[in-house]
Amino acid sequence: MHPPLPFNARAARILREKLGMAPGHVAYGMRASYGTTHITPNHITAWERGTALPTASELTALAGALWCNPRELMGAPRTLREHRLARGLAVEDVARATGLTLDAYHQMEETGRWTGDKRQSAKLGALLNLPPRDFIAITGLEDELARLLTEAVSTRWQAHIRAIARLVSTERRDLQDPLRDMHHEYQTLMAATLSRAGGTTASGENGRRYIDDIVNHFWARLPEH
Repeated sequence: MHPPLPFNARAARILREKLGMAPGHVAYGMRASYGTTHITPNHITAWERGTALPTASELTALAGALWCNPRELMGAPRTLREHRLARGLAVEDVARATGLTLDAYHQMEETGRWTGDKRQSAKLGALLNLPPRDFIAITGLEDELARLLTEAVSTRWQAHIRAIARLVSTERRDLQDPLRDMHHEYQTLMAATLSRAGGTTASGENGRRYIDDIVNHFWARLPEH
């Protein structure tokens, strides 16, 4: 069972009104052109009021009736499935483009665990036009990124810049300032912790919190992520 899709009710209403369409016109367009024969004006009104949410097929049909891309009706996509739907792509399209069998890709989307190899991952990122942050999240590489960042801030950040740049597909020069600043922040926290503890501990609550949120610290500092 998939979680409800993110849906921008306000955007749907604004698009409908710009087209000069009543809820009944939108419902008719969905029924006539997209086979959603169960849709009534009440569905459109409920979606716009936020009292109900469209399914994936309903959202695709709604976007078609409103002459827009599904992404315009969605909030920020969070999963592989949502990114695919936001691009208006069928499961078959992504499987074919990434070189996966339909069953293999479908399983990844259902479980939310991307297991494609490096080449397939690169094709996925290009097809869905994924920014680095979404690509890392979808392909399950956040743990690896967190490990590298933790080592960078706790040891020599310069020694890890190449691996981090490769992982997030970013130029090394764009990572120098973020990693240097993060290293300084973490080391400052740890120095303060050691001072308060009289030098008897190597970690503290502030340091642990920083590490727990280290991926978000990184993305917040990375330009145009």
